Amino acid sequence: MKPVVIWRHPKPQGALGRCIGRTDVRVDPRRAKRLAHRIRARARREGWPRVVHTSPLERCAAVGRCLRRFGFVHRIDADLAEMYFGEWDGCKWSAISAAQVRVWEDEFLHHAPGGGESLAHLFERVRRFGAAQRGPCLVVGHAGWITAWQWLWQRPGIEPTATAWPAPLRYGAAVFGSKEH
Repeated sequence: MKPVVIWRHPKPQGALGRCIGRTDVRVDPRRAKRLAHRIRARARREGWPRVVHTSPLERCAAVGRCLRRFGFVHRIDADLAEMYFGEWDGCKWSAISAAQVRVWEDEFLHHAPGGGESLAHLFERVRRFGAAQRGPCLVVGHAGWITAWQWLWQRPGIEPTATAWPAPLRYGAAVFGSKEH
């Protein structure tokens, strides 16, 4: 089993109360640098490779750029991007009708909320990224992507439902797992 360590990006600016998927919101540069310092220290202690994979979205890529300044290789991978919520992306949750949310909850795996991307498609991207890794891997990712990774790793073969979907990882926290689902 090849270790994979995934940190959730720092808390973004201007995201509170909004459906944020591919909407590119910024993070305070000091928060990005603090998380990069934590990742660098942990990588040094554990002997992990000095390579970090991030989404192209700013809230993850900012941490990758900080790590690059610390001597890491920074690899940007579109498969690590957060789930795309189509016309919902960037909107206030209060502006999205309860009926639309219920349709998504009822067809949780296959419905594309806001006309964006289904959870099934996100699972495909997560699997593709995992299959491409050949050794220990450090990632800075998004809550939806990380939760999808955890679901596939911890509950292989079980179809997710809206009521069983776990709460997101807190900002700056890490999960440890295997690429082998």
